[in-house]
Amino acid sequence: MDGLRHFLLALQFFTRVPVTGRVAAWVGFSPAMLRASAAHFPGVGWLVGVVGAGVFVLAQTGLPGMAGALAAALLSTIATVWLTGAFHEDGLADVADGLGGSTDRTRALQIMKDSRIGAFGALALVLALGLKIALLAVLAGQGALSAATALMGAHVLSRLAPLFLIRWLPYVGDEGAASKSKPLADAIGGGALLVGVLYALPAVLLLLCTQPLLQAAAALVACVIAASYMAWLLARRLQGFTGDGLGATQQLCELAIYLALAWQS
Repeated sequence: MDGLRHFLLALQFFTRVPVTGRVAAWVGFSPAMLRASAAHFPGVGWLVGVVGAGVFVLAQTGLPGMAGALAAALLSTIATVWLTGAFHEDGLADVADGLGGSTDRTRALQIMKDSRIGAFGALALVLALGLKIALLAVLAGQGALSAATALMGAHVLSRLAPLFLIRWLPYVGDEGAASKSKPLADAIGGGALLVGVLYALPAVLLLLCTQPLLQAAAALVACVIAASYMAWLLARRLQGFTGDGLGATQQLCELAIYLALAWQS
């Protein structure tokens, strides 16, 4: 029951899925529960990935040709962005603004807390979303199954990566009560990390069974490289992670997986 509560809390925190009324009262809330819900981030990725894949397949069925593939990719991206409330995209924009706007750690953190989007953030969003749509359109050319499984696998695995940052890096975000990611300040335990890995294993098998073996293996390596780069960047520039940094890590890992799967050797 505790595991189900934590999953529903993660669903409530990271998506627009309504967890209200008696269900919300049953789930409850505390900073400790939100910290425990981190283990279920990849589980939330399954829901987002299935919705994105479903929209993609339905759209591509009725929209033929390359233009149809681009439209399907766009509609799928709109669906996943809406479902998550652009939570991770917002993190990417904030990190780009903060790290691009100042080399000073304190100033970079201040910029990241600003709700206004700057030139670096806007550019990062345009490039990331454009690349995502283009890569999904390429995957559509390899078949609807390829694109659908890529979406599911990428959304799950890219949400596993931030758990390692929470595990190994200190939290350096806003210490105030208004910080949404403050409950994640304490490193998650090995058990929570194991739960996240168990969520991700079926996604690994899905990619290995439905994608060319070389591309599937490359996608896993690309995800690890992207996550490692973000861990190195955040540690070097900020001396730890922030909630925005976790969102940016998810976005970069998702793009890295699509790129590796779409790449033709």
